[in-house]
Formats: sequence, C-alpha cells, structure tokens
Amino acid sequence: MQLTELRGVGETLAKKFRILGIFSAQELVDAVPRRYDDYSEITSVSKIKPGLVTLKIRFGTPTQRYSRGGLHMTEALASDETGSVKVTWFNQRYRAQSLKVGEEYYLSGEFSPNHRYFSIVNPTIELAKSFPLHTARMVPVYRTTKGLGIAQIRKAVRSALDTLQFEETLPSWLLKQEQLMLRKEALEQMHFPSSKEKLQEARKRLGFEEVFQLTLASELNKAERSKEKSLSIALNEEAVASFVDSLPFKLTNDQRKAAWEILQDMEGDTPMNRLLEGDVGSGKTLVAAIAALNTSMQGFQTAFMAPTELLARQHAESLQKHFSSHDSPPEIEFLSGSMSKGDRRHPLERIESGVAQIIIGTHALFQESVTFHDLALVVVDEQHRFGVDQRKALQSKAKKMPHVLHMTATPIPRSLALTLYGELDVSRIEELPPGRQPIGTHVIIPEQREKLYKKLAEHCQGSKEQLYIVCPQIDEGVSKRANATTLHDELSKKWLKSLKIGLLHGRMKADEKERVMREFSAGQLDAIVATTVIEVGVDVPNATTMIIESADSFGLAQLHQLRGRVGRGSKQSRCYLVLSENDAPKKRLQLLSNETNGFVLAEYDLDERGPGAIYGRMQSGALDLRVAKLSDRALIKSAKAAAQQYITRGDDLLEYKQLHSRVSELRKIVNLN
Repeated sequence: MQLTELRGVGETLAKKFRILGIFSAQELVDAVPRRYDDYSEITSVSKIKPGLVTLKIRFGTPTQRYSRGGLHMTEALASDETGSVKVTWFNQRYRAQSLKVGEEYYLSGEFSPNHRYFSIVNPTIELAKSFPLHTARMVPVYRTTKGLGIAQIRKAVRSALDTLQFEETLPSWLLKQEQLMLRKEALEQMHFPSSKEKLQEARKRLGFEEVFQLTLASELNKAERSKEKSLSIALNEEAVASFVDSLPFKLTNDQRKAAWEILQDMEGDTPMNRLLEGDVGSGKTLVAAIAALNTSMQGFQTAFMAPTELLARQHAESLQKHFSSHDSPPEIEFLSGSMSKGDRRHPLERIESGVAQIIIGTHALFQESVTFHDLALVVVDEQHRFGVDQRKALQSKAKKMPHVLHMTATPIPRSLALTLYGELDVSRIEELPPGRQPIGTHVIIPEQREKLYKKLAEHCQGSKEQLYIVCPQIDEGVSKRANATTLHDELSKKWLKSLKIGLLHGRMKADEKERVMREFSAGQLDAIVATTVIEVGVDVPNATTMIIESADSFGLAQLHQLRGRVGRGSKQSRCYLVLSENDAPKKRLQLLSNETNGFVLAEYDLDERGPGAIYGRMQSGALDLRVAKLSDRALIKSAKAAAQQYITRGDDLLEYKQLHSRVSELRKIVNLN
C-alpha cells in the first residue's frame, strides 16, 4: 500500500517519509519507535508536582494576548473536580478556536514555575473520547525530518495499523511453543503499547522473528551446502607433523585445535565452510598454511585471497618463510591486478598447469583469465571485505565445490556469530604466540596531547621507531572528533614537523593507499595519520606506537583491533587513547587498558553499544535488526533452535509469503558459501 493511500498523507508528506527511507505503509509500520515518553500515569490537578504530568480535565474559555516580548499567548484554565491549573500556548493562534469548552481532554506536558506561579506551557492535548495518540499513554517517539513532526508520524502510523491487512508470518505451533503474540497485536503494542508489560511481549515477539529469520536463512544455506560434494582431502599426518616440527617455534594449543578441526573437515566429501577467528598476530595465517600444505600434498591447489595487494604480498612472504625450512615446500605463486599482461603470463601458465600449488592474490584470483588446474581449498582473509558474488566467482573456478576457510581478525561474540554466521563452523584462536610483549595502553586527556607528541617526536627520531595516528573521520565535521586531514597538516607543521608523515584514508584511490603503506612498511615514513582503513593492514614490525585520537568515539573491539597494528616486533609497544574532551567517559577505555583478550572486549561492546561497535562494515542489511538485541543470549538460543526445528519439520516456507520473502532476501545477504 502506498503512503498516499493513508488518511491524512498527501504527496508532500510522502516525500518527507521517503527522506527517512520509508516508501510504503508496511515500511512505516516496520519502522518501530526509537523510544517512548511515558504519559500513562494520569493524576489529579491537586496532586500534580513539577515535571511531566498527564491530566484529564475540561477547559474554561480561552483568552489571547501578547507578552512583553511580542509573543502571542493563548491561555486557559484547565480544571478537574480537585482544582485548576493555568495552561499557556505560545504562538499557537489556532488554539483559541479549536478548544471545545466543557469537553473532556487528556493533557500532557511539563508542569513548572513560570515567573511567580506554576503553569503548564505548550502541552499536548487530545479529546478524551478519542483514541489517544499523543497523551495518556506510553507515547512513541520516532526519527523525524524537517517538515515531518512526531505528531504527523503517529497519525500516519495509526492510519496504517487500522488500514493494513496483517498476515501471520510464523507457524501456529511456533507461536504456541515460544508463547509469542500474534504479529498484528505485536505491531500494535510496539507503536502504541497499552502497558510496559505488553511492550515487552511485543519486543519479544518481533525480536524473535528477526533473529529467527536470520538464523533460518543461515540454516537453509547450510542445509543446501551439505548436499554439495567436494574433493576429499586425506590427512597426510607425516607431512603435516614434519612441517610443524620444522618451525622455529611451537604452535599454541588454539592453533593446534583449529588446524585439526580444519583438516578433519576437509577429509569429508561435504564442503568445509569454516570461520577462523583470531586477534591480529594470533597465527591464523600459519593455520591456513597447514591446511594449504596438506592440500598440496594430495595434488590439489589452494587459492588464498586477501583484500589488498600489500596484505596479499605479506601473506605470500609469510608462507614462504614458514615453508623455508620444510623438506618439500609447496610451490607458491602470487597474482595481483596491478601486474602487467606480460608479467601475468608466466604465473597464469603455472596456475593452469598445476605447478603452482598455493596461489595468493587479491580480486585478480577470480578474473576470467585465471584457470586453476584443480582447486580444492579457498582461503578468504577478512572475508567481510568481499561481496558474496566475489567469493562465489572464486569458488566457481573449482571443478567441484571447494572447501572454504574464512578468516577474520575481528573478535566476534558467540551470539553474534551464531546469528550472522549460523551456516559456518567456527574455530577460535584466543592465545597469542609466546614471546609477544603486551602493549602498554594509556588514556590521555586533551591537555596532555602536546607533551605526548613532542615526547614521541624525540623518541622516533632517536630510535627510528614508527608511529600510527588514527582519527575517526577524514575531514572536519559538525562533531568535535579529530579528523585525519586537519591533524596531518597540524602535525606536519607543528609537533611532528621533524618527522616524515604520510596520510591515509578511505577516499584515496587504491594505488595511492598501497603506495603510502608501502612507504611506511619500507621505513620511508616515520609516521602515518590515518582513519580506520589501517584496521586491517600489513605487519610493520618497526611500528611501536599507536595514538588513537577521539578514542571515546570508537567501540572497544575496534580500538583493540587498531591497537593490534603495533607490537608486531620484539620491541616494547605502546597505545595512547586520546579523549575528545577532558570529561569524556573513561570507564570503557580503562577496561581496554587492563584487558588484552579481544573476545572479552567484543562481548562488552555488544552488551553496551550493540553490534555496530564491533563490526561496523558488515554486509548491507545483515544486521538490520530493529527490535532484537544480540546481547539477549536466551533469545538467540531459542530462535536458532526454532529455525533448526522448522527445517526438521519440513514446513513449507511458501505458506508464509512475508517470511518467505524476507528469508530469501537474507539468504543472499548472509550467504558465505
């Protein structure tokens, strides 16, 4: 149903709703309130106290006059059987004509001192005989835009709720089992709750449905993938053990466990679909190397894809180093989009012939010109940086569905992983390799900035150590948060003028970003001012200091990942968290100072700030949760169990058109095959 079909909504208002991303009556109903103002407690005039009040009163004859400042005033006496109170509206001339003297009204507003007496100024009123939208209840508060006020939105929502036909989207057995409201009642209570208890019931119902849809989409993808057949990669225990023994260090227990889980998956003829999580520097690449080595020992190829050429080159160098002391190192090939046609010819021939056993590169790996001899394993680093179509394009290069290992350095709480990555098996590396020094983390107030920068300038000059400086935004905005462009100019002319400083942000072209990071990696730059584009980047062992400006505007998980960009070498590293203001909240940042486990920090962020603080760049729509909170572990657990039960029962999704439509859409979004 079009918005213009609703009572009181013309084309002018419809255009305003479109600014808010609302294009239909159904989308209007789905746009749940941001919060509620509680006007549900109705009191008598004799018992009112300063603050928000709701009364049930009748008005006397209104009067109009001008204040000394020239404001038009409409005044009236509001009375019930216990007493009277003065009410004033400023610059609302229509009030005098619209008030129905003697009729009963609900009135909600602020009761406060006005000069020498108490009054209620600019209250909201509604006739008591009508369904109250703005008074005498828990009143919904929505996101607004210029020319579209909250009162207009409430009226439009009320009209939509009265006009639309609401089909149930969940099976009756599931509603009964989970003790859920009907969808129509839930939407009604979500917008115009009759009580706090009913609002909670509505949130439970709609939140359950959101998580159920996400997990059902993941479970259906997983069930479909389980029907696919892949190459069975037998475990060559002797070769793997020989490789592990040749390393100059011991694997951590988490690395051993993750490698074992991956190798066991690949022995089956069902395609592996596993997510390997671990902090920066936890040794994920080495685990992937073990899987790739075992794959090559069976005569098959591995494609290892990274989001940037610099990171891909680092992986290639890292694997070469790991295999350098092994008796039978696999043949490694590198491929990138920046290579000329002539430079690509030889690598392409080696890949097609099967001589190249581990092929490492960027998006170039799935270009049409690339033909694999026998691709069996696909490793995708920082998988959320690639779209579904890009990952599928690489997998299509295999003769059979390949085994897929996704890797991420972003610590993901279990409830979030269950919801968004329900189709994946998950391995975690929480231990850091022995010998890694903890990064000293300190909270700095703005007044200490000058002293800090001058001290670091001297330190970098004397030690040749390098420095990262991170800002939350590129250019100056309306907020007081630091921005990379201005700070780069200031530091170059002021506190760090003795150092060579680079600038890096997301609006730069890919080759520019690569050049700056290459120069920093080579030690040609002493410092780099950047946005969070460095969150996933190359290892620079000589970078020992990280300064994060306006640190209070970042999530803890993101701060932890940024912090992980230093401490890659043997030298003591430091991270300074600079507050945007002296009195900015410090509690979260103090937690970061004392905690080194990224998963602990991510769980805290999820509870306190929601999923966006952990993973701000998720695929569009995947976390479009209006009601559900991913910190609600019980809800996640019951919704996931219900999705699995739904599949086991074999219910026909087509019986529920809206559910089918949404789940089909989500299957494309969360698809990680």
